[in-house]
Amino acid sequence: MKISYNWLKQFIKLDWEADKTAALLTDLGLEVEGVTSFQSVKGGLKGVVVGEVLSCEKHPNADRLKVTKVNLGNGEPVQIVCGAPNVAAGQKVPVATVGTTLYDDKGEAWKIKKSKIRGEESFGMICAEDELGLGKSHDGIMVLDQKLTPGTPLSALYQVEDDIVFEIGLTPNRADAMSHFGVARDLRAGLLRKEISIEMITPSASSFRVDNRTQRIDVDVQDKVLAPRYAGVTISGLRVMPSPQWLQNRLKAIGITPKNNVVDATNYVLHELGQPLHAFDLAKIAGQKIIVKKAEAGSRFVTLDGVDRELHEEDLMICDAEKPMCIAGVFGGEHSGVSQSTTGIFLESAYFNPVSVRKSAKRHGLNTDASFRFERGIDIKNVEYALRRAALLIQEVAGGEITSDVVDMYPKKFEDFQVFLYYDKINKLIGQNLPEETVKSILSSLDIKVNNVTEAGMGLTIPSYRVDVQREADVIEEILRVYGYNNIKPGEKLNASVSYSSRFEDYKIQNKIAELLVAQGCYEIMANSLTSPKYNELSQDIKDENNVRMLNPLSNDLSIMRRTLLFSGLEAIAYNINRKRSNLKLFEFGKSYHQFGEKREEHKSLALFLTGNRNEENWKIPVTPTDFFQAKGIVQIVLERLGIKDITYSPVQSDIFSEGIALTAGSVVLVSLGIVRQHILKAFDIKQQVIYADFRWDHILQHLNTDNIKYDEIPRFPEVRRDFALLIDNGIRFSDIYETARKTDHSLLKDINLFDVYEGDKLPDGKKSYAVSFTFQDKNKTLTDKQIDRIMEKYREAFESKLKAELR
Repeated sequence: MKISYNWLKQFIKLDWEADKTAALLTDLGLEVEGVTSFQSVKGGLKGVVVGEVLSCEKHPNADRLKVTKVNLGNGEPVQIVCGAPNVAAGQKVPVATVGTTLYDDKGEAWKIKKSKIRGEESFGMICAEDELGLGKSHDGIMVLDQKLTPGTPLSALYQVEDDIVFEIGLTPNRADAMSHFGVARDLRAGLLRKEISIEMITPSASSFRVDNRTQRIDVDVQDKVLAPRYAGVTISGLRVMPSPQWLQNRLKAIGITPKNNVVDATNYVLHELGQPLHAFDLAKIAGQKIIVKKAEAGSRFVTLDGVDRELHEEDLMICDAEKPMCIAGVFGGEHSGVSQSTTGIFLESAYFNPVSVRKSAKRHGLNTDASFRFERGIDIKNVEYALRRAALLIQEVAGGEITSDVVDMYPKKFEDFQVFLYYDKINKLIGQNLPEETVKSILSSLDIKVNNVTEAGMGLTIPSYRVDVQREADVIEEILRVYGYNNIKPGEKLNASVSYSSRFEDYKIQNKIAELLVAQGCYEIMANSLTSPKYNELSQDIKDENNVRMLNPLSNDLSIMRRTLLFSGLEAIAYNINRKRSNLKLFEFGKSYHQFGEKREEHKSLALFLTGNRNEENWKIPVTPTDFFQAKGIVQIVLERLGIKDITYSPVQSDIFSEGIALTAGSVVLVSLGIVRQHILKAFDIKQQVIYADFRWDHILQHLNTDNIKYDEIPRFPEVRRDFALLIDNGIRFSDIYETARKTDHSLLKDINLFDVYEGDKLPDGKKSYAVSFTFQDKNKTLTDKQIDRIMEKYREAFESKLKAELR
């Protein structure tokens, strides 16, 4: 099976060298047996330039030849003998210069040489379009636009596509990889295993719509066992012509000869998505009816190749009201296909029983691209989507209108296969213990859904396109091929002296994040784990009974082990400020210590502190104070570097912050971020704002080990933002505003954000000003101003009545 690299890159944006990609595909079980180059014009028109015919005289020794002088734009004109009847002085023509290699219609190469033709020297060749591979005409030379400059390379005028083609030795069980999209899907799984996350781009069919309903075709599926799903739609007013160059190039690259735009579009979708389609000439469907039924034994049918075949009683046929039109899933009929006179089609997309298709194909000695896929099993859930995709493509290349609703006969829905996977069976078959989270990650990358997890194993749902994965052993084989056969360790005796450390080792991750923070201008600090109990009085959240006390403290200021990294960080900030270093970005990896009854716990944390100005004084850059959003940006960078993206924001639940947010993954708080309260800073004699982020490192490590990657569909409808400037009492927190808004109306509310706080002498005593943004979004439609205004009015009334707030 041939796979075009350019085509593959339409689904997965990858800039790897072809050999590297081929190696990964082979490791994944899609063995690349060969890698070849393809050019839409063989030779790439190298050595062919625009020439200007300066003179054209009759050859003195031949009646049908002419001697021309041609300006090639590089100095002295050259003499070329030409036999074309249409060559004339003043023309701009393509000239293959001496040394150029051209190719005949069989792909055989021949070289342009200096020669004598009937006694006259010739230094090149004025070419016809078939000699250059730009067409089939040989009636005369190509005549180019008069505006072209002599010497211009012809490759600059014609779009020559260079491509790499992989020849994949596809095993019979891999029906899911019988398309470019299927190969890209597998390639993505391999890249995810290499920690390269690339978005999978699915061809869109969202713009499909019915223009009118003037050409309805009735469909009667009489054999629902052999045709479990049958869909179709009519397209009228189209024009059959040669396909656009890009479409021809895609098909040529994989060895398919373009026929016309309609047939080429169905072939394109076949090799794009793996779903065979067939186009019937609408005018040739008798009775405006499609009947799917078995053939009558001994009846005759002429297929597209002109062969008169005797049908078997088990052959499934696509018929109209009078006659058979197609052997279902195998080959079309001679008298129902698309021709140059076709103006309307009935486009078929179906799922046919694999055994039935294979028997019919073998019975008639046929092996087509459609039967190759049907007999191995296609994705039944893809039938309608591929139909819509093909209909849109046909409209794009052939025009026309959708003139019927989509007919989709799918009476008995296929259920996805369920498998229970035992952990001990994985380790037994593979011969190596794979971490549970690695197994889950690989299954996720293969679109295998984990329904439930027990101590013994996992309950799985297999996607419909994996028709070959139905047993526990099949799932284990999938895990192994993505994990990598080369990654399975040799025998234990060889491994005894080789240490193994996971990429999730704590020290490795700390080093990576430390390097990242240093790159952001931060300095690492290391503080004493012993601290003063008086700091506990600064926060009601820190209870004395949970202190881990020293039996023989050196002093009262070092009598307990720290419960948080905040206070030791503030000590470092105060120390630096006192020495005239007020612009600080500090971080520390450390532990906090807690006593819960008889049990003691150590919690790992990463503390980040920002205070002062973003940059030192400079005549080119204005001084900008460090703010909450700078800290938030650094926090987001850290989480992104760790591969943690599914984050939600909520008000922070801690009294050390005057304002802040909590970043959570699910129900687990990963980071608490906010502005440290003034009374805490005052205890350290710090007079400038300090922003503090507390990373719960243990939680982060646990989240990393899950290694789950989730994908959400990109919203099709825009977000809408509205802002309130609220004058509120000093005792009101952002969390009060957040909860009030959520309780009032959260149906369309996506996010609430505090983006400015003002506490100045221009406000009434006991008051402060909050600037709060509200983001709304509807997944199903575009929001109107009226809807948003109604919700904002509810919020205003709620804030005024419950929080005594005023709009500024």
